[in-house]
Amino acid sequence: MVSTGLPTALTQHQRRPIKGISPKTWIIALSVVAVAVVAAFMLIDLRGNIGYILPRRAIKVGSMILVAYAVGVSTVLFQTVTSNRILTPSIMGFDALYMLIQTGLTFAIGGQALLTMGAPARFVTEVALMVGFSFLLYRWLFTGGGKSLHLMLLVGIVFGAMFRGISSLLQRLIDPSEFIILQDLFFASFNNVDGLLLLVSALAVAAVSTLAWRMRHQLDVLSLGRETAINLGVDHKRSVISVLIICSVLVAVSTALVGPITFFGLLIASLAYQLCSHFRHAYVLPIAVLLGIIALVGGQLVLEQVFAFDTALSIVIEFVGGIVFIALLLKGKVK
Repeated sequence: MVSTGLPTALTQHQRRPIKGISPKTWIIALSVVAVAVVAAFMLIDLRGNIGYILPRRAIKVGSMILVAYAVGVSTVLFQTVTSNRILTPSIMGFDALYMLIQTGLTFAIGGQALLTMGAPARFVTEVALMVGFSFLLYRWLFTGGGKSLHLMLLVGIVFGAMFRGISSLLQRLIDPSEFIILQDLFFASFNNVDGLLLLVSALAVAAVSTLAWRMRHQLDVLSLGRETAINLGVDHKRSVISVLIICSVLVAVSTALVGPITFFGLLIASLAYQLCSHFRHAYVLPIAVLLGIIALVGGQLVLEQVFAFDTALSIVIEFVGGIVFIALLLKGKVK
């Protein structure tokens, strides 16, 4: 039996916001905090050649905002069509595929050639492979008449294990010096984002976001379940396919741009649902995005100013997100 993890329509209307705070108030408050955090990141400890430092910080902040947006939106949409709060695109083997692509390229052409390979060519290759794989996998899993959470988790685990196994084999065959180069690509990094790729990524995200925003009312209906959505006149299969395309592009672009962050989407989506008084996507999506911006930019600011880069932000996010994932399982989201 699969627990949808989403309340019925009656429960949605009866749900009360945390401490009487409305979703609009949360959006305004989080927007103020996000702007303050971004401003602090841009201006704190600003010394030396400002004309050189500010553009680099702007690209770094822009990449964090883009990733927060892409991961937050894709996770909420993915959980809507899967009707479960613990599933995210990354948990379904997406990050393992990214590592396999990097390992395969390093094995085929060498680490130095990979580094000297044009950034646009690498980016396009990675996005194309990840979008193609994810769309085929998700379409097969989620457009059928019946859905099993255990099947979805099993398929994700199997593919992830297979990709990691192949990656591990190839890593043992490559030169140790090339493995050191490859290892740096396995962790999300916002320090060396190419400005041109950031612009291309923003255009791709904006294109699919337009489609997602137009579907926001259909998404509200889809969250009530497949049968209810069909009874209310929604073309369920077409809508789910459209959402899967959007999720595939968003996650592929963010992962190819900075690297994998497995549990980040689960973390901010869970917090967004806790803060929102109901499940209208017009409110949940902005709250999730704002929480993501605060987490990434604020976390990076703390690491730089307090801990002086003693650890990678992605490691902290994975640790906290993994705890949230386990907590959701223990609370009985899967039955």
